[in-house]
Amino acid sequence: MGDRQPHLNGAYYGPSIPPPTKTSHSHGRRGGGCCCLGDCLGCCGCCILSVIFNILIALAIVVGIAALIIWLIFRPNAIKFHVTDAKLTQFTLGTDNNLRYNLDLNFTIRNPNRRIGVYYDQIEVRGYYGDQRFGASNVSPFYQGHKNTTVVGTNIVGQSLVVLNGGDRGDFEEDVKSGIYRIDAKLRLKIRFKFGLIKSWKFKPKIRCDLKVPLSTSNATSEFQFQRTKCDVDF
Repeated sequence: MGDRQPHLNGAYYGPSIPPPTKTSHSHGRRGGGCCCLGDCLGCCGCCILSVIFNILIALAIVVGIAALIIWLIFRPNAIKFHVTDAKLTQFTLGTDNNLRYNLDLNFTIRNPNRRIGVYYDQIEVRGYYGDQRFGASNVSPFYQGHKNTTVVGTNIVGQSLVVLNGGDRGDFEEDVKSGIYRIDAKLRLKIRFKFGLIKSWKFKPKIRCDLKVPLSTSNATSEFQFQRTKCDVDF
């Protein structure tokens, strides 16, 4: 601390000193998320997606409330299907597994609602034996008014390949002996409901009718008459 060495001139000979770092300040933005509408363009569209999502939720709520109000006003009752008559004139399974069939069916469709009409845009009637579909036919579209019963007839005729195995083969042999055949009629529908001036979207209910139909050429015809059958309706 006393005497200063003559060969030193007071300059600093240590390691180099780095330059001071510049501190940048961002104005008007805090954090990395989207905080306001003005940041939408810089946030990869996340704000737009959020707005669309909120709009969809609001629309779903409005549609749900509207459907509930319509239901409370009109109180819709289920449509009822019955097979009132069935006539089987041919149901023969050959050795080549070709089934020849001729089946006439009459349905009644009851709309019990006082304020609701029904548009039947498509009706397809399918015939099944066991799990095997053997034929189908279509019914012309029509409109059914309030508290109305409509009679619909169709004919399923033709031939098709039907392979019966196991229990279905045994059931068929029993039906041949008795002359009474266990046939399922399944309806595939596309319908719309009319509430005043409002028409609903399309519904696709499934109708199943479990039938016991006597063969007209069999002796069982005089002993067994077809019974009116209620169908199961599944929306």
